[in-house]
Amino acid sequence: MADRPVPADSSVPPAAGGVPRLTGIESSRRGEPAELFAAARQGDRRSLARLLTMVESGDRRGRAVAALAYRSGAEPRTVGITGAPGAGKSTLTGRLIAAARSGGVDQLAVVAVDPTSPFSGGAVLGDRVRMQDHALDPGVYIRSMATRGHLGGLSLAVPEAVRVLGAAGMPLVLVETVGVGQVEVEVASATDTTVVVVNPRWGDAIQANKAGLMEIADIFVVNKADMPGARETVADLQQMLDLSGAGHRPPRGQLRGGAAGVEGRASGQDGGTGPTGHGDEDEEQQPWRPPIVQTIAASGDGVGELWAAVGAHQRYLDSGGVLAERRRRRLDAELQRVLDARIAAEVAELGRGDMAGVRQAVLDHDLDPYAAADRLLGEVGRRATAGRHAPLPEPPGR
Repeated sequence: MADRPVPADSSVPPAAGGVPRLTGIESSRRGEPAELFAAARQGDRRSLARLLTMVESGDRRGRAVAALAYRSGAEPRTVGITGAPGAGKSTLTGRLIAAARSGGVDQLAVVAVDPTSPFSGGAVLGDRVRMQDHALDPGVYIRSMATRGHLGGLSLAVPEAVRVLGAAGMPLVLVETVGVGQVEVEVASATDTTVVVVNPRWGDAIQANKAGLMEIADIFVVNKADMPGARETVADLQQMLDLSGAGHRPPRGQLRGGAAGVEGRASGQDGGTGPTGHGDEDEEQQPWRPPIVQTIAASGDGVGELWAAVGAHQRYLDSGGVLAERRRRRLDAELQRVLDARIAAEVAELGRGDMAGVRQAVLDHDLDPYAAADRLLGEVGRRATAGRHAPLPEPPGR
């Protein structure tokens, strides 16, 4: 269910410039990224799946796809959903899909970050069955992702996949992670709006802060709110927000924090209920305090309030240049991760070749680690000047 092809004549707007429509058969015969993009914009999901597979692989074709997507300038709205395993994230994501579709979002994509199989290198798709209600919806595209051979792992593969989806015409992308490890937190926080899902009696504040959840959350969701301890969990979160310095009310007229503190959004007032709605911007920009929304994903209770909170946060980002600044910082961090990954690959290649003696010299205490690093980095610079680079990794199983 990760890649559900839909007919090529699905209701996707044509690409700029009047690119002729390609059928799934025609696009499948063409492997060039530009042609695949043209077909994907016309609704050919098979071509979109091939583009995403290239990006995941991290090989040279994947780099070409990522470059085309970046140069397109398309930046979809993104919502990250993270939380501990078993918190109900997949069920909640499925409910959010329904809320978005009923709220007027013509099409959206879901990137589900799953565990990586130790055998195939692909994603383990077990949690995707919870979104199967949308399997036949031509306006919904769900893709499971794993690290595979991507240089830099998920923290680089997911942003590139999101750009590909945006370049293919998706205005909204939901990113759901499988857990709250360091990688998952990085992935979820690399979105416009980050939703952190917890359960009643989820644990103490120390564990929450260790996971980095307090820093990345734009919205908190206490899911399974019909279980004992929900009120106490809401109170604990409120107290943690107060102690962390997040005790500021959000911009006037948008949202007030509380157990389900949303005003007038479910009815579609003031510019819409979701990320595509635009309300009036406030003259005075004030810090955002993450609201706390209680939901029961299994029955859908509270999902409307959550969708309204997402819309309120997106409108907050639109005001005062907050979104542009957040995306600028994300790009700076992404560039740094790319540099780190490239240098690590170059040094690893040197360590397997002519410079292997440097490592041995360190082990023999003939060379200190700093001097060894200087020597290796100097060789990396010389190789770059000469146009010689370490080969990109090949995807597992190929």
